[in-house]
Amino acid sequence: MLRPSRTIPITPWRAESTWSLGTGKHHIQRLAILIFGLTIFGIGEAFLVVTGLGNSPWVVLSEGISLNTPFNIGESTFLVSLAVLALWIPLRQRPGFGTLANIVVIAAAIEIGLALIPEVNNLYLKFFYIFFGIGLVGIGSALYITCGLGTGPRDGLMTGLHFKTGVRVGRVRLGIEVVALSIGALLGGSLGVGTALFALLIGQSVAISLGVVERLTAK
Repeated sequence: MLRPSRTIPITPWRAESTWSLGTGKHHIQRLAILIFGLTIFGIGEAFLVVTGLGNSPWVVLSEGISLNTPFNIGESTFLVSLAVLALWIPLRQRPGFGTLANIVVIAAAIEIGLALIPEVNNLYLKFFYIFFGIGLVGIGSALYITCGLGTGPRDGLMTGLHFKTGVRVGRVRLGIEVVALSIGALLGGSLGVGTALFALLIGQSVAISLGVVERLTAK
């Protein structure tokens, strides 16, 4: 039985610092796992977009921007990530290598996914895409988090606001997601059952994926 992890496991590839990019077996393994995790994260997001039944909150925003500008969804995701990263400055948050990789790789992976994933009309296949996409985002999150190379822009904004305001992490994250989702919906981003399922299941998907990583790397 797959059990959720309550903590982030310490893996053999975990970095000593967020800019630990030296040479050696574990360094190469860490970089490969980071890029792979971020790639399947982005492809998972693309699966939701292809269904047309609702995106994750931040991709609702990216799609909304793409509908009102010359930018595609991947480019909009990149620009949103840069804007969120800029909000780290007054919060005195420091990015790591993983933070910058997050911005570039996920944006590119979304566009690759949108180019390669076939569209489906069958409602059951659309729901399969949604659940499969949520699963990929969960796995991708677990892999890149365990590299220890820094949080993504959105997670860093969440923790920065938490430490700055004293408001609980869950409430801060909820507030950020609601703002992104609301702006995206006003701009025409796809909001629907896929959005609801993502919000409901992504936490469990990440927790279960971390649990699997923990079991596979346990000595």
